[in-house]
Amino acid sequence: MDLTAGRQETEDGIPTYWVARDQAGGLLRRLKEEVDRPYRMLYDLTAVDERTRTDRDRLPAKDYTVVYHLLSFERNEDVRIKVALDADSLSIPSVTSIWPAAGWYEREVWDLFGIRFDGHRNLRRILMPETWEGHPLRKDHPARATEMGPYTLPDDAQEREQEALRFRPEEWGLDTGTEESDFLFLNLGPQHPGTHGVLRVVLQLDGETVLDAVPDIGFHHRGAEKMGERQSWHTFIPYTDRIDYLGGVLNNLPYVLAVEKLGGIEVPERAQVIRVMLCELFRIASHLVWYGTFAQDVGALSPVFYMFTDRERIFDIVEAICGGRMHPSWFRIGGVGQELPRGWDDLIRDFLAYLPKRLDEYDRLVMRNRIFKARTKGIGTFDLEQAIEWGQTGPGLRACGFEWDFRKKRPYSGYENFDFEIPIAQAGDCYARSEVRVEEMRQSLRIIRQCVENMPEGPVKSDHPLATPPRKPQTMEDIETLIHHFLGVSWGPVIPAGEAFVGIEASKGNNGYYLISDGGVHSYRTRIRAPSFAHMQMLPLITRGHMVPDVLAILGAMDFVLADVDR
Repeated sequence: MDLTAGRQETEDGIPTYWVARDQAGGLLRRLKEEVDRPYRMLYDLTAVDERTRTDRDRLPAKDYTVVYHLLSFERNEDVRIKVALDADSLSIPSVTSIWPAAGWYEREVWDLFGIRFDGHRNLRRILMPETWEGHPLRKDHPARATEMGPYTLPDDAQEREQEALRFRPEEWGLDTGTEESDFLFLNLGPQHPGTHGVLRVVLQLDGETVLDAVPDIGFHHRGAEKMGERQSWHTFIPYTDRIDYLGGVLNNLPYVLAVEKLGGIEVPERAQVIRVMLCELFRIASHLVWYGTFAQDVGALSPVFYMFTDRERIFDIVEAICGGRMHPSWFRIGGVGQELPRGWDDLIRDFLAYLPKRLDEYDRLVMRNRIFKARTKGIGTFDLEQAIEWGQTGPGLRACGFEWDFRKKRPYSGYENFDFEIPIAQAGDCYARSEVRVEEMRQSLRIIRQCVENMPEGPVKSDHPLATPPRKPQTMEDIETLIHHFLGVSWGPVIPAGEAFVGIEASKGNNGYYLISDGGVHSYRTRIRAPSFAHMQMLPLITRGHMVPDVLAILGAMDFVLADVDR
C-alpha cells in the first residue's frame, strides 16, 4: 500500500498517514505482524472532533478523526495512522483482534466521542456513567457546569442510577456457575483500602479462586482532557499535576515539552538540568509511596510510616525550591518558574547522604522478608510478549527483562548527558516489578547527584516571545511591546497551528501529551496518554487462577493512580 499520498507533516516528526476506513484494519495488521521490525505496540488510540477546527489545510473534509499511535521497539520509532469519518457514518472496524489493548481504548473513544467500533465484544461506556447523555469530548458538549442546567436527582432518577450500577455477569460474557456449583461475584471496592482509591473490581470466584475480574473505572474522571481544551496554554499546567497526583512535576514535563515543540521554543541548558533534578526527586517520592503502601497491602505495617517520613524530606526540598509541595505546578513553557534559591544544593546534598542507608534498611525490612517474597513471587506474572500486547511501559516492561527506558532510548531535557543504568528484572511478577522500582530510586539519586555537581550557569527560562513577556523597561517605551505584554499575560501565548506528541519516562510508565493547536490561545485537542489506564486493563489477565488476597498484591505491585487511570 502506497502511503505517501496521505502523508501529513507534523511538528513532532512522527510519520503520520491518512488512510481510508476500509483499509485501516489491514494496514494496522501489516504494521504489527508483517513489516520488517514491526510496530508491535498499540501505544495509544484516540479521536478528534474536527467540526469547529479552522486550520484545515492538511485535513480531509470530514467531521471526526480516529488516531492510532503505534510503537516499534526494534526501530525505536512511532507511526501515526489517521482515519477520517463523517458525522453521519461514525463507525469503524474494531482492532481488538489485532491488539487486545484496543478494548479499553475503543470503549473510551465510543464513550467520549460516540464513534462505534464494529466487532467490539462489549462496546459500552467506560469513564462516564451508563446513564450519561451525550459524548463529552465532542465540541458541542458543555465544558463547564455553568453551561448546563441545575443538577437535580429525584427519587426515580436515583433508582435508575442505582440500577445501572448492578453487575450482570451475562452482559460481560461471564458464566454464573457450573452444573456442580454456582460462582460468587464479589465487589472489591470502590471503597476499599487495597484499591488505593475509588476503583471497583468485580471478581468472579469459584471458592476463593479468581476465575475472572472486571475493573470498573471512571469514579475519579474529572474531564481533564476537556479542561485542557478550555484553559489557556499556561493555565492548564496546574491541572496536569492532578493526573498522576503522586508525580508532581513529572506531569508538567510532557505537557510543556509538547507545547515547546509546537512553538519551536528552545529551553536553556540550566532549566533542563533543573527539570531533570526535580523530576528525579519526584520519581523517588512516588516510588516511596508505592513501596510503603505495597508493603502494607501484603501485611507489613511499619514501612509505610518510615517511607512517608522520607517522602516528607523530599517535599521540604520541593517546597524550598518551588513554594509548593505535592503539586508545585512549577515547570513553565520555556523553562521553570524561577531561579533556584540560595542553599538549594546543601538541602539536596543532605538528602543524597541520608537516603541510601534508608534504602538499604528497607531492603532488609521488605525485599528480603520471607513473607513479602511468599506473597509476591510468582504472583501476577506476565511475559514480555504479553506486556507489549497490552501496552505496558515503565517498570512493568522492564520487569520482563526488557531494557527499555525512554530517558535512555529517546533522551529529552538533556538526559543523554547523564550517567545511569536501566534497572531490569526477569520474572515478570510482582516481586520483579518491586526489584525494578527499588533500584530505580538508587539510579535517581545518581542522576540528582550529577545535577548538583554539574549545574550549569545561565537563564532558567527561554527568552522566546511565546514563553516570556517583553522586559518591563521595554513596555514603558513603545505601545506595541506593551500590547504584546498585556495579551501574553492576560490571554496567554498564541501557539502556531500544528500537532505534536511528547512522551516521557514518568514514575509509573510512559506519560505523554498529544496536543493539537488551531493557532489560538488554547489547545484544540488535548490527549493525555496515561500509563495507569493501559496497565489496569491487564488486571483480568494477571489475576485469573490466583486467590483473593493475591489480587491486592497484584494491585499494589501495579503502582497505579486512579486519577491517572480516569483523567
